[in-house]
Amino acid sequence: MATSARDLAPGTFSRILAHPLTLLILGEALVGFPAIVLASFGPNQIRAINPALVFPFTVAAVMATFLAYRAFKRWIERKPDGELPLGMGSLKEVTGGFALGVALFSLLVGAVALMGGLKVTGMGHGTIFFPIAAMSLAAGVNEEVMFRAIGFRFVEKLGGSIVGLFAASQFFGVAHLANPGASLFAAVAIAVEAGILLGAAYMVTRRLWLAVGLHAGWNFTQGFIWSIPVSGNPAGDGLFLTERNGPDWLTGGAFGLEASAVTLVIATIAGLIMLRIAIRRGHWVPFGWLPPTDEAKSA
Repeated sequence: MATSARDLAPGTFSRILAHPLTLLILGEALVGFPAIVLASFGPNQIRAINPALVFPFTVAAVMATFLAYRAFKRWIERKPDGELPLGMGSLKEVTGGFALGVALFSLLVGAVALMGGLKVTGMGHGTIFFPIAAMSLAAGVNEEVMFRAIGFRFVEKLGGSIVGLFAASQFFGVAHLANPGASLFAAVAIAVEAGILLGAAYMVTRRLWLAVGLHAGWNFTQGFIWSIPVSGNPAGDGLFLTERNGPDWLTGGAFGLEASAVTLVIATIAGLIMLRIAIRRGHWVPFGWLPPTDEAKSA
């Protein structure tokens, strides 16, 4: 005899809904993928209508993603929003992350310059400030919600931190294969360097603000301060005009410095240092399934 919904044990639906795999699928379908569509395709459509509207559209898109995630936490996951809490602590973390992104990418620029792969050719007019600011804001919030707050967090509950880092990093790298100038090495490099770095940034606090600031600061520094292509997107007239010369393994080629072997080494080391901090804080989840009632320690 077929089993009807009335025959199911009480709470069965709630247990299914609370399973990390269910939450992963629902989270990406309802919040993650719409966030990426808003961040990646929306600005292109708006730019064709009126470029001046791109930045306000991006701000609205980021706010929509923020509200959608909080609604997901409240009505579907049914837990307080521990990843994007508001308060002075969040401001401190996002600004600290932004400063870290500025410093880290500038360090990469200096290292490549010392190796003869980059030089500053003059001062720019900064005309790309708002386009780069919009892209950095969208990447910092919308991509981090998709890949870390939803992707990494629920995969980590299914298999532990090592599985979460691997899966989120691979998807992050694959997502960049569609970018202009992308190559297999570029995808692998950004999966390793950014996957570990941003994943560890989330793990250090178990909140998203540090990773959001780091991601936004990295992109903003790359595109605006140093006028270097951001993940293959063409460089513009930023603060400093730079010229890259040399083999692609050093300069990153058309994709930008993110595909440089120098970036791969330095950013990965920075990510491993942050990962060590997260582990020492007790934020590492051992390999294996984490029951929905268990959570990694919060900072």
